[in-house]
Amino acid sequence: MPRPKKPRFVSGYPAIAAFVPHGVAVTGEIFMSVEELESIRLSDFEHLDQETASDMMEVSRHTYGRILAAARSIVAEALVTGKALKIEGGAYEFRGMGRRRRRRGGRGGR
Repeated sequence: MPRPKKPRFVSGYPAIAAFVPHGVAVTGEIFMSVEELESIRLSDFEHLDQETASDMMEVSRHTYGRILAAARSIVAEALVTGKALKIEGGAYEFRGMGRRRRRRGGRGGR
């Protein structure tokens, strides 16, 4: 039996749940977890270094790097292939909520 994933801490649920190409035929869907979106937000939008961002998500720097690499790969695939990008699922908790657990279901296929 695999070890259960530790939840990653995120600032909040995303306000936008999907991005769909405009003006071209959608060629499919690709899914991104909430913690993958949080990693992109921290590194690429907030311009934090990986050490600081990993501390905020309460994961190791190596785990953070893997989450960020997966997230960037998903975004690249959606942009290059014209797939709709949907944000849902993952193992996460909201930061600052007294360690109350918040888990969402798994994510769909890639």
